[in-house]
Amino acid sequence: MLKRLISVGIILCLEISSALAGDLQEIQQRGKLRVGVKDHSPPLGFYDSQGNLAGLEIDLAREIARDLLGSPDAVEFYPLLNQDRIGSLLEGKVDIIIAGMSITASRKRLVSFAGVYYLDGTGIVTANSQRKTLEDLRETKIAVLRESGAIAAVKSSLPTAQLIGVNSYQEGFNLLQTNQVDAMAADYSILKGWTQEHPLYSLLSEKLSVAPLAVVLPKGLQYNELYKRVTRVITTGKQSGWLSERLNYWGLP
Repeated sequence: MLKRLISVGIILCLEISSALAGDLQEIQQRGKLRVGVKDHSPPLGFYDSQGNLAGLEIDLAREIARDLLGSPDAVEFYPLLNQDRIGSLLEGKVDIIIAGMSITASRKRLVSFAGVYYLDGTGIVTANSQRKTLEDLRETKIAVLRESGAIAAVKSSLPTAQLIGVNSYQEGFNLLQTNQVDAMAADYSILKGWTQEHPLYSLLSEKLSVAPLAVVLPKGLQYNELYKRVTRVITTGKQSGWLSERLNYWGLP
């Protein structure tokens, strides 16, 4: 019976190991880095006019592939919904995630974060170019995603504003475009991408909160070397000015 239990335990361990994301050696043997990304969130990750994935996070994924595998093309992109990001990593469907994930205490219990590449946060976009400061929005209607972190940020900075809950970014943008709200609060990067497509709307320069975005990896000692290499890419990118140049290119201050 004991031998049987040991055998079952070994099989289970092998099955669990095979389900995990690849460590550095496995990635190099495969010759491809599998990266979970966003595909509808300009300027972080989106499809360009030629139907190719583009954006800051796509650039970063290619730079990591260059360091790990010698070519920026040695990467496979897996567009993910927000709710599927961590699950896809833990199930071994991707090796790393670069998809607008901010560092939080709850997430750190499940995954590792390797290097901050952008300080995102809560921003506000307005339909009136004359509203340039928070003071101008004290008595206005502001759209916010239900159950989002933007709610607390707006309440803290603009306690007299009226918050209008929406279920999606598009619903909020529709209210803004039809003048049913005066502004919308959401992730600064998302709003920046929207104003790049709709230049008649204004994005306040100040952020109501700060949320550091980082590359996400699985936890475990077997991923230590991968963690070091990814962290090195971001550190080197900052020191060389490459990351700053990419941020400027994509219009992210």
